[in-house]
Amino acid sequence: MKKDYSQIISRVYADILTRENCGKVPDYIPELACIGENKFGVSFTDLSGFSYGAGDCSEKFSVQSISKVFALSFVYEKLGEELWQRVDVEPSGTAFNSLVQLEADHGIPRNPFINAGALVICDILLEICKDPKQEMLAFICAVAGEDSVFFNEKVAASEMQNSYRNAAMTNYMKSFGNIKSQPDAVIDLYCHLCSIELSCRQLSKSFLYLANGGRIPGSETHVISISKAKRINAILLTCGFYDESGEFSFLVGLPGKSGVGGGIIALYPEHYCIAVWSPKLNEKGNSYRGMKFLEEFTTQTAESIF
Repeated sequence: MKKDYSQIISRVYADILTRENCGKVPDYIPELACIGENKFGVSFTDLSGFSYGAGDCSEKFSVQSISKVFALSFVYEKLGEELWQRVDVEPSGTAFNSLVQLEADHGIPRNPFINAGALVICDILLEICKDPKQEMLAFICAVAGEDSVFFNEKVAASEMQNSYRNAAMTNYMKSFGNIKSQPDAVIDLYCHLCSIELSCRQLSKSFLYLANGGRIPGSETHVISISKAKRINAILLTCGFYDESGEFSFLVGLPGKSGVGGGIIALYPEHYCIAVWSPKLNEKGNSYRGMKFLEEFTTQTAESIF
């Protein structure tokens, strides 16, 4: 029997609205602290093109670390398995900006979704692209089916002014030879990628290639290979929520990625993608309402990769 996803989403959304909105909007990126803490949007898109949204699903927000998935997809398709010589695929078990772990691992980031790993990916983008910023925007436009996607320059500048820890990690990795470009250029690209703005509607559509074996639905062109899509989904499941990845797998049971802008994207391979946005974060840096919504959503649909 076909599920009525729109009815389930509406019911869960209304239920989450009645609950306490715990957490805190991050203030270490001043531009993010200006966002209304009660914003709350959800968007569902399946491989057939059916889409349903609730709340602030059409309002754009800073996707932050969710953009790391796009950057990883782009670089992985270009470099292939050579990529894993510079970044590992293991869960971190520590905070997304841990310096201690990077030291213990001799300058090789534990995975591509912690900050150190994403900085290495940005360094590779600087190596292989003539204009990495524009090429990444074009890539996201292609997977999202959008004419234009933009950086929020105010957010990028705000992040640049508060990138001391990222600068420390970049310079530390350069001392091991795992950063080839100038650290300032790496950090500038990283901050710009984090500042990309998408709505929940755009986000749920843009991740469909990972739910569809690397191919944009309705197209014969593979963004990435089936094998690479499988492996990225595996890293999303084990590493997409930093030191709360196990909890997300346990409660939700889908591959996904969060960002400190309050966004979460989750996908059910061969079926759909669902994006949630709520700016208040829990103590692990993931959207409080977003986590609660997705837990209840997969409970009511009784669907997960398990």
